[in-house]
Amino acid sequence: MLVDRIINFLKKYDLEDKTIVVGFSGGYDSMCLLDILSKIKNLPEYDDLKIVAAHFNHNWRGEEARKEQEICRLFATSKGFEFYTKTAPYQNKHDENSARLARYEFFEEAVDDLDADAVFTAHNKDDNAETVLYRVIKGTGLVGLRGISEKRGIFYRPLLKTKRSEITDYCEKNNLTPNQDSSNNDIKYRRNYLRLNIIPALERINPTVKDTLNTLAEVAYSENCIIEEYLESIKEKVFTDVGMNPAEYSKYSKPVKMRIIHEYIQKLDLDYDYKKINEIYDFIEQNIKKRNGSTISLLTAKWLYVDDKTIEVIPKLEKNNDKKIFKEFDITGEGSYRIGEKILNLKKYVDKDIFIFPDSTANFVYVDLSKIELPLTVRTRKEGDIINPFGMTGTMKFKKYFNSKGISRHERDDIILITKANEVLWAQGVGLSNKIGVSTKPTHVIEII
Repeated sequence: MLVDRIINFLKKYDLEDKTIVVGFSGGYDSMCLLDILSKIKNLPEYDDLKIVAAHFNHNWRGEEARKEQEICRLFATSKGFEFYTKTAPYQNKHDENSARLARYEFFEEAVDDLDADAVFTAHNKDDNAETVLYRVIKGTGLVGLRGISEKRGIFYRPLLKTKRSEITDYCEKNNLTPNQDSSNNDIKYRRNYLRLNIIPALERINPTVKDTLNTLAEVAYSENCIIEEYLESIKEKVFTDVGMNPAEYSKYSKPVKMRIIHEYIQKLDLDYDYKKINEIYDFIEQNIKKRNGSTISLLTAKWLYVDDKTIEVIPKLEKNNDKKIFKEFDITGEGSYRIGEKILNLKKYVDKDIFIFPDSTANFVYVDLSKIELPLTVRTRKEGDIINPFGMTGTMKFKKYFNSKGISRHERDDIILITKANEVLWAQGVGLSNKIGVSTKPTHVIEII
């Protein structure tokens, strides 16, 4: 009995008295799940269980989608549940992956707004079979063959062991009238094509192909657990707060590196396949020892950046250096100046403390402005910039100076500079020029806060 199955699921994950957001499209699966939860909620022992029906209108089908949204609201409120909804902007991308990402972002917003404990989605056993087959076709490897997880973070799938036919029977026996989403029959969407064309063809060869695919997922899950136990011993060394440590990554064989890349891509919730992972592997191998890093485009508006110090995903860079964090301006005297969301302060040095040179990576610096005339210009880098590094004779190209300091290319356009014409006097967090460096006693302190 489906009600008992959901009760056991709530007990398994200790969710009997929690606040649960239920993804509610109004289709057979989610209407079945919400109806079952309404029956459970009426049991005395589940009085503390709180259910919120969450409906995301992708806004692809105009009036049809708005009517479905209203039907969902009426059904949820008739069961005594709170109804939480949002309509996406029409200009959102109309593709399966973008829709999935938008939907899950909506669920996470609902959890935050409602202070909820979990999200239930109504994925079923047939969905899992379709997902496994889809991933076989894409070539996503052992991890992909695990199919849909029963639990992933705050997301739970209480109907994952339930066949679609059982759900349909439940809806008919309980006189439910689910929404009939016309897009579910549009075979331009790949999953629809699999469900409506490919799986029926496979069932002519093996009538139990859905069960077989679910068994494959269980086997893949077990095998993957063995690999995960090994990976746990190396993840802390390889993964950093921003990405991966090239020195640690380099220690392993290609199969292990490929799996590490897969773990990283999966953590970022990016689409992937074996071909893409192999492409990333080759790119890392080519650039991991370079001081001047390179980027490769991923399947979203992001790039992977690689050099000898880091492997990390960064936002897609603007071309032609168009991206500016602020408009350049002049420092004409002591005082405070706004730099985007930051403040630059130029203060007179007070001779009351022992002068100590700050680290070159600090956000403040002692300077001797007696050796140069104001105004000075605050800006980001430009082609043709030079610098006379503190403690050195002669000037060098500022690009070469960045290279010598190991500054990643994707970071360079955001570094705040104080300049005189094309000469850099201070690069925040990087270094100082002889032109304003202190030999005996500073005249001023520059800080950026």
